[in-house]
Amino acid sequence: MRKLLFLLVLTLIVSCDDNGFNNRNPYLPNYNFSFDINTNLPAYSNLQFASNYIKIYPSNGPSSGVIVFNTGSAYNAFDGGCPNQDLSSCSILTLSGINATCPCDDASYSLFTGQAAGKKYPLKQYRVEINGQNIRVYN
Repeated sequence: MRKLLFLLVLTLIVSCDDNGFNNRNPYLPNYNFSFDINTNLPAYSNLQFASNYIKIYPSNGPSSGVIVFNTGSAYNAFDGGCPNQDLSSCSILTLSGINATCPCDDASYSLFTGQAAGKKYPLKQYRVEINGQNIRVYN
C-alpha cells in the first residue's frame, strides 16, 4: 500500500508543469515586468474587438515594446523584437493587420500563433491574465 501511495504521489509531482509555457530565445533577453491595461480607457478600447492590437513600451520591459493582440477568444502578448535576429536597428517588428513582419529578413509572423513559415523561433510570448476589463501582461 505504501509503495502504491508513493508511486501516486511521485506521478503527481512529475506531471506538474507550467502549462508548457516557454519563452526562451537566444536573440531576445528576458525581462521581469508586469503591466495592466484597462480596455475601458480610450487608448486601449480597440482591444475589445477581435484582430486588433496595441503596442506598449513598458518602462521595465523590452525596448522593442510588447504587442498585445485580441484573438477573439483570448489575448496574446508578444515581444516586439524579431525572434530570429540579433538586436539591431532593423530587428523591431512592424505590424500590419494580423501579422508582424521582421524588416531584417521579411519574415511574417501570425499574431494568432506567433509562428512564421520556415523560422526556428516563434515570436517570444508573454503571459496574459484577464480580470474583467483589465488585461495583465507579465513575464
